Amino acid sequence: MITVLLLFFTTSCDKTSEDDEISSPSETSDYKGTASVTQGFASTTTANLLPQGQRVAGLGSITASDNTVWTVPADVNYTENSFPFAGDLNNPYGTQYASAAEALTAFNANDIIEIDATGEIITAYIFADNYFELYVNGIPVGKDAIPFTEFNSHILKFKVSTPYTIAMKLVDWEENLGLGSEKQATAYHPGDGGMIAVFMDASETVVVSTSDEWKAQTFYTAPIKDLTCPTENGITRSTANCATADVTDASDFYGLHWEIPSDWTSESFDDSSWSSATIYTSSELGMDNKPAYTNYLNVFDNAEFIWSTNVILDNEVIVRYTVQ
Repeated sequence: MITVLLLFFTTSCDKTSEDDEISSPSETSDYKGTASVTQGFASTTTANLLPQGQRVAGLGSITASDNTVWTVPADVNYTENSFPFAGDLNNPYGTQYASAAEALTAFNANDIIEIDATGEIITAYIFADNYFELYVNGIPVGKDAIPFTEFNSHILKFKVSTPYTIAMKLVDWEENLGLGSEKQATAYHPGDGGMIAVFMDASETVVVSTSDEWKAQTFYTAPIKDLTCPTENGITRSTANCATADVTDASDFYGLHWEIPSDWTSESFDDSSWSSATIYTSSELGMDNKPAYTNYLNVFDNAEFIWSTNVILDNEVIVRYTVQ
């Protein structure tokens, strides 16, 4: 799960390997990094943000070993009325346009978000797995209509002058709140994320699209069975050495949480020390059978899927790019 077209989607890679299943977790004292560490299930605070959705998109609260309290899978603005929903490109509960051109023609000019009165109009096309919130120069521009599934995509417009900064919160949703996993073939499947977006000007020329020129940082990682597997180099957070297999019981596994800077949406925020976004193919993410993506390849083929360094375990990711 950019004219700017933003398409946000939800997907789950099948990374199951029974040989990788581990019976019991390590101890909290084994962890040497900078995150707050939680263990086990969160307490449900919101049962389901979208009751008609295929999967339960709940929210939870969990207390870490350092007594900090975290919202899982993320603190989002889904129910905040002042934060606009992005327009439909392909929404099973709204409108499913046959083409990007049809969606562009139908777009209501009253829904253009004005950031700069004398700026140019940018159109964004977004497909995200599972959920996104888009800011430009700190202004909320659009959020995903479906927190979890079904897969959907969006079109939105904003008026802005260059330079401007695009900042997005990306969330791979979870059904096992606090444990970063979904209920699929096994009870604990660490589903993957991914996001692709294209931004276009009034002449339908691509201004910017998602690539490894974007910056990415992770703020919630789970499930972690072995707390010795995560590594950090400066502010680079890696779980490359951590297991990603499905298991039958991960109820005592861990989550790692980092505080998101309060000014992460602003153009003045310094993301220079963040890692470059990691590129993923549509086949790696299991997107090649998702109409919310494949019906609009004439647009999305201008971009690449991005996420942090671990598209399976990293569940809350911030990505940023400044258009000069």
